[in-house]
Order: sequence, then structure tokens, then C-alpha cells
Amino acid sequence: MKLTSGSIVIINLLALQYLPVLCLSQDFDFFYFVLQWPGSYCDTKQRCCYPKTGKPSADFGIHGLWPNYNDGGYPSNCDPDSRFDKSEISSLIGSLEKEWPTLSCPSNDGVKFWTHEWLKHGTCSESELDQREYFEAALQLKQKANLLQPLTSAGNPQIHKDSGQSNIQLIVV
Repeated sequence: MKLTSGSIVIINLLALQYLPVLCLSQDFDFFYFVLQWPGSYCDTKQRCCYPKTGKPSADFGIHGLWPNYNDGGYPSNCDPDSRFDKSEISSLIGSLEKEWPTLSCPSNDGVKFWTHEWLKHGTCSESELDQREYFEAALQLKQKANLLQPLTSAGNPQIHKDSGQSNIQLIVV
């Protein structure tokens, strides 16, 4: 089959059409599942605000699910055309408010935080997870990890109220 200049132009146009898809679907090696302790977050910031749903429970909260590379780097903001669609996760909102609270000010309902996490990290996982699956995966990992339970069972940490903040203090014996 002999390619004419017209055929080459069409092939190039087809290749250019799919180039953005190839660039957007960056591979990664693993996920970091990041949890935060509310008291520690508030101690490291000049101020923090409780979500509109109220003070988070004295438990680790989700901070993010981040695709990473084995070399220590990570992709971010992989799909500039992707938009956070709250309707995609509407049935998860109650769980997200409880398990993935925002402590940033001003106090809000978490949507701004979840939008940031989706755009910066979630879009880089689109080769594996769509928006709903991304947030579901984080919630499922939180349930499976249940970091507070083994710490409490071991009798090592003391959870207490200090200046209105929940703190966890590991006791080294």
C-alpha cells in the first residue's frame, strides 16, 4: 500500500487527536493513602476551622489518596479539562464529611477540599479510577486501615482533650 500525502496528513491528524489522551493518562507506581490527626493539623497551622458539620471526631481523617512514582516523585494536575462534579459523589457526601473533613478556614462543607484533591491527585489516577471510584477507594481504605483501633487496643496512645483540640500522644515505655 502506497501512502499519499493526503493519507499521511490524515494519519498525522488522527495521531494528534489522540496525543492529549496519551499525555493525560500518566502512569504511576502506587498510591499514598494519607491520613491526618485533626489536633496535629490545627497545631501546625496558625488557625483551623471546624467543618460546617461540626468538630471532627477524635480519629484520623483522610487527607488524600495520591498517585506516586517509585523514585519519590508524583504526578499532579494531570487533566486540566477535568472538572470536579459533586453529583458524581452525592451519595458519598455524608461519609466524606465524617471521614474526609476539612479543617481549613473559613469553615466550609468540604467541597473545596475534595475539589482540590480530585484536581491535583485524582485526575492522575483516571487510568485506574474515575471520580466516584477515587473517593470510594479512599473511604474503603480508611475503613480497612482503622488506624485508631490498633493504637487504642495496644494501650499505647492516650487520647485526650487539650485546649479544645483532640490530641494523641504516644507513650514510649
